[in-house]
Amino acid sequence: MKRGPAILITILVCAFFAVFFVYPAGMVVKQAFEGPDGFTLEFFRAVFENPIYREGIANSFLLGISATLLATCIAFPLALIGHRYDFPGKPALGVMVLAPMILPPFVGAVGVKQILGVNGALNAALAKLGMMDAAHPFDWLAEGRMAGIVLMIGLNLYPILYMNIAAALSNLDPAMEQAAENLGCPPWKRFFRITLPLAMPGVFAGASIVFIWAFTELGVPLVFDFSRTASVQIFDGLKGLDKNPIPYALTAILLIVAATVFSLSKFVIGRSPLGTAPRPKGRANAKRLRGMKGLLCSFAFLGVFLLASIPHVGVLFLSTAERWYGTVVPDEFTMRHYTEALGNGLVVPSIQNSLMYAGCATLLALLVGLGVAWVVVRSDLKVRGILDAVVMLPLAVPGLVMAFGYLALSQEGKPFHFLVGAGGSPFLLLVLAYGTRRLPYIVRSAVAGLQQSNPALEEAARSLGATPVRTLRRVALPLIGANLAAGSILAFAFAMLEVSDSLILAQQEQHYPITKAIYTLLSTLGNGTELAAALGVWSMVFLSTAIMGAAILGGKRGGLFKV
Repeated sequence: MKRGPAILITILVCAFFAVFFVYPAGMVVKQAFEGPDGFTLEFFRAVFENPIYREGIANSFLLGISATLLATCIAFPLALIGHRYDFPGKPALGVMVLAPMILPPFVGAVGVKQILGVNGALNAALAKLGMMDAAHPFDWLAEGRMAGIVLMIGLNLYPILYMNIAAALSNLDPAMEQAAENLGCPPWKRFFRITLPLAMPGVFAGASIVFIWAFTELGVPLVFDFSRTASVQIFDGLKGLDKNPIPYALTAILLIVAATVFSLSKFVIGRSPLGTAPRPKGRANAKRLRGMKGLLCSFAFLGVFLLASIPHVGVLFLSTAERWYGTVVPDEFTMRHYTEALGNGLVVPSIQNSLMYAGCATLLALLVGLGVAWVVVRSDLKVRGILDAVVMLPLAVPGLVMAFGYLALSQEGKPFHFLVGAGGSPFLLLVLAYGTRRLPYIVRSAVAGLQQSNPALEEAARSLGATPVRTLRRVALPLIGANLAAGSILAFAFAMLEVSDSLILAQQEQHYPITKAIYTLLSTLGNGTELAAALGVWSMVFLSTAIMGAAILGGKRGGLFKV
């Protein structure tokens, strides 16, 4: 690739990121430190002096740390078993453990609430087994609400760690473990002295994303009616944004913590020579397990799948329940909630809105991501590594922070107000927010495709007189089409079901995307919860189809969440 076009693409991408990513995040930080008389720490002092806000920040830390530990405890053993052993049903079970990705966590929380409520399925089952007095049921959500949120988020996010750790283990040189084994090193010592240190780059990469995601999670605490987290306190403070500076300070704290975690992760990985080790020439052969040992490995994967599927089952039962109160399963089943949802004035427009928002955002991410990937792989610019790292930052910056920044900048008289359409339409705001946050999926997929394709084919086309655009259209794009399709499908699917941006930026009912419609239905009297569950099931089917399509088309799954 010639330096001129590469430099131009780099400048345009950096300008785009500066305006629509760095500026909103920087504005939040600036407002948090800016008082009537200039620089001030008064807002931060007000946050830390208020016991309610202190509790919210402490709970957010507890949520992030606990969910990350839970996800690690689930993901690492599974990834290690899958790496070392071949057991019955391994290919199918390896896909099944990714099931949590097909349901947004706050939708799954709806099903969990139905199961853990005072008159929910769990208490009914315990009463039937004689383990609980039916007249005095235990209120799981009141007594252990934080534990329920941690469990919900940990079960939803462990696939991110699983994919990163599995990718790291697959890149280990088997000769190192074999050498240690030949020298008489026992299995547990080999694990702690060789396998674990070599896999730490993947653990840190995945754990940083899981922590940031859990630390700033908004949807699950909202559904669980748990307002004592920083993210929910920010959401509750949006209505008085012009007069109340506290949300700016809270958002800045979340951003500072997320940036620190991300930087520490990159620092640890960057300092470790293990993370930059050459790719192994060989691959370790998985040991074939038969009999009871093989079944135990299969049951480990199956058990995690069944546990992680509880929210999905709860949502499915709730969407088909005519009556579900005080019983293990619904007394009666019906499909009318699905048809009623289609007749609801909120549902169909929200689906249309989400298709429009996500489609345009994916197209934007595809155009920008393809240009970035081309510079990173095909150019010799010294800054291409920095450019690649910069476009990965949206994975590390909380969606809540970006949504808050966009909302603040789109108020009357603010720089982004021109992005608000007629009637208060958030179309451009959501397209930019979705596109920027899903750009890493496109970049990682496109980079992988370009690295695997032979540049000699493009050089041959150029030598025969083909223009750069024609070479791209006739040679390069067909070669990496499957990779681009995989990244685009995931970007589109996750944009369709984005939570933070949707809840914050869509203020008027006619502009609601799917996730905002689900959240609104949950607070609707009558059968609003059942309609929300039906819409959640449709979302689950859509997202599972998208993920399977992306997996079939190719792309390294762990790389999509690599920071």
